[in-house]
Amino acid sequence: MSRIAGRFAALKAEGRAGLVTFLTAGDPDRATGQALLDGLPAAGADLIEIGMPFSDPMADGPAIQASSLRALNGGANLVSTLEMVRKFRTKDQLTPIILMGYYNPVHAHGVAPFCVEAAAAGVDGLIIVDLPPEEAEELAGPARDQGIDFIFLTAPTTDDARLPVVLASASGFVYYVSIAGVTGTASASLDTIGGAMARLRRHTSLPIAVGFGLKTAEQVTAVGKLADAAVVGSAIVQKLADGLMPDGKPKPGLVGEVLAFVGELSAGLRLVKA
Repeated sequence: MSRIAGRFAALKAEGRAGLVTFLTAGDPDRATGQALLDGLPAAGADLIEIGMPFSDPMADGPAIQASSLRALNGGANLVSTLEMVRKFRTKDQLTPIILMGYYNPVHAHGVAPFCVEAAAAGVDGLIIVDLPPEEAEELAGPARDQGIDFIFLTAPTTDDARLPVVLASASGFVYYVSIAGVTGTASASLDTIGGAMARLRRHTSLPIAVGFGLKTAEQVTAVGKLADAAVVGSAIVQKLADGLMPDGKPKPGLVGEVLAFVGELSAGLRLVKA
């Protein structure tokens, strides 16, 4: 059983939804980013998404765009991202790691070597935002060959005719983008999310994680009653940004403050679902 499948099975046995957290690799610098990544499981993260820094993250809002720029300016790249995962795995062999980002850096690195290196580092899943299902097999196939799940995005605009195409090659879990927009902006209503969950479950037995627009512990808890996991990215990245000095260096205590916020987000999910 893969780490992702195992984690969702454990969450189901506990009777609760999971918290999926997002950080951009190398933001605001490599040492701080590594400390944050290493501390996330104890803080309450059940699965971790790591953003692969990219100069044109078109699906992301201002907070994550700024985090990618900070990381790139600090020298982060795909190789250093994999090194972060490799170091994380020396301390944690259980928490699933999903790399999220755009196809350009992967294609430039080389699909086959990337998949081999990602698997060796301890990556469990990939979310490639700008790779549509019709074109995904050139990466999804080699990823599957290395035991890496390929996770697809669905959205409010993904209708019943389109869903089978999107989900045909999906594995790990399904990521439901709850708004028609970029990350960290508006939030969808619970009624809308609930309806989407019912529709998606008619098409797939995979766990469903809901993201885009979740900012508070209350929102995470509410979504956790509807979905298998809640994804928080921009709010965590913004918390990190708020802890930077004008020169971009972290203020004392930044790592602890960000991890404490993750703990607040996870607290409500750790109550048994009604």
